[in-house]
Amino acid sequence: MHVAIIAITANGARIGAVLQQGIPQGRLFVIEKHAVGEAQPFSHGVQALVDRLWPDYGGFVFIMAAGIVVRTIAPLLQAKDRDPAVVVLDDAGRFSISLLSGHIGGANALANHCAEMTGSIAVITTATDANNLPSFDMLAKEQGWVIDDLSRVKALNALLLEGKEIAVVDRGDAVANYCAGRGVLSFHRDFAQALMSGASGQLVVSNRILPRRHSLERTLVLRPLDLVLGIGCNRGTSAQEIESVVTANLERLSLSVKSVKCIATARAKDDEAGLLEFAAKSGMELRFFESEELNGVQVPSPPSAHAFAAIGATGVAEPAALLASEGGRLLLHKVKDGNVTLAIAETGA
Repeated sequence: MHVAIIAITANGARIGAVLQQGIPQGRLFVIEKHAVGEAQPFSHGVQALVDRLWPDYGGFVFIMAAGIVVRTIAPLLQAKDRDPAVVVLDDAGRFSISLLSGHIGGANALANHCAEMTGSIAVITTATDANNLPSFDMLAKEQGWVIDDLSRVKALNALLLEGKEIAVVDRGDAVANYCAGRGVLSFHRDFAQALMSGASGQLVVSNRILPRRHSLERTLVLRPLDLVLGIGCNRGTSAQEIESVVTANLERLSLSVKSVKCIATARAKDDEAGLLEFAAKSGMELRFFESEELNGVQVPSPPSAHAFAAIGATGVAEPAALLASEGGRLLLHKVKDGNVTLAIAETGA
């Protein structure tokens, strides 16, 4: 991530220069009278500088008093999953303090890295780290998973700290490997078994929507990005029609849109306005495949004469979904609804 390193004293500038050398995407900003070498000078105060930099940097390292930093960043804070990592080093370089966004933002890791470079002591105050317990939001970040409801992280962390049992449902070994015996965890094959275990909370790694008849106040759901939408459509199809077909079929299969990794389609659709608009609105990556690639995939549905006449491919939705899933399997065979053809694949990972 891009990191802004900010110093206001001569000694802070020297520490900042050391940090800049060890942070590949670090950029050093030093108050004008102490700026030398590669440091970017500033002269209108820390607040004005941070106001300008805040939207463009994923991390900040301040070499100054923590009180100055707190007052500076307070008006800019938005949410736990949106704020950048903030680390504070004192002017003597004795301590490297993770101040904000320790887990999701990466401040804990950044503070440790700064401590290693400067010979300072890393100060990490998040409770799970202090007690050598796993952090489920860090697990999600490391795996590239989406946290379904961020407020549930706090509830599960509280259970960890209290030594209460948490029932885990994970079709792979990611949770077990990450936790490595830390915390009171039991592992179960499905959500129903986890509920019957009597555990105080549940951690579920799944692309499925959980049954709404159960209270989920102490259930944290982590969404792996393992679904691919294979989409074909007639020329001029609106984004609204595409969204309606996708939403209806995901709901029918009890699949979460938060687990969608990407949309896959034919190269001939790389200028399809409605598809581009739907992908942009949904924040989904679009992957395009040439007709020759699509024709090289075996699919369960019969060839489409319409698709072959239009773009030279015997099918779009199913082969595109399978190609983008990289060895996965179809959860939804091709369905045609109005102007949209949809298939859904689950990645093999």
